[in-house]
Amino acid sequence: MEKAVREGKVRAIGLSNFYPDRFVDMAEYAEIKPAVNQLKANVFCQQWDAEAEMKPYGTHIMAWGPLAQGDPDLQNNPVLEALSGKYGKTPQQVALRYLIQRGIIAIPKSTHIERMKQNLDVFDFELTPDEMESIRPLDKPQDFRWSHRNPELVKFLWNYDKQFNPTNQK
Repeated sequence: MEKAVREGKVRAIGLSNFYPDRFVDMAEYAEIKPAVNQLKANVFCQQWDAEAEMKPYGTHIMAWGPLAQGDPDLQNNPVLEALSGKYGKTPQQVALRYLIQRGIIAIPKSTHIERMKQNLDVFDFELTPDEMESIRPLDKPQDFRWSHRNPELVKFLWNYDKQFNPTNQK
């Protein structure tokens, strides 16, 4: 990828799902630091540790699932509902604005024109520092049982695959 940047074939390098430990390992080795690292990021998964590790390298988080993948808690959260009422926005718009104000690149997926328009209509208001802090406690700890970074889960999946996919044997 660095060769492609030097040759002008691409403008920047992006990563996907490089958690802080793997990101730092790669960034210390690379001559050209990644511009973005695409991670699951939303008001319920705020990625504070990843952001702290990437910032010194000039790398930004690009959110996948910035609207919590349709989690009903996003629509019904009292903090987001109160802010949406104050600003005349939807809870989803407040959630997007939160990410944008943190410097997280948020590109929500939608196939509905009205939702696409709503997702773009987040630049005519700004959350106060106190409002930003009121959203921070919505961050939920990751369920490590289902994390691909959990060695026990990796072993389970590896053994499951060997048991049910005999062509995948060493």
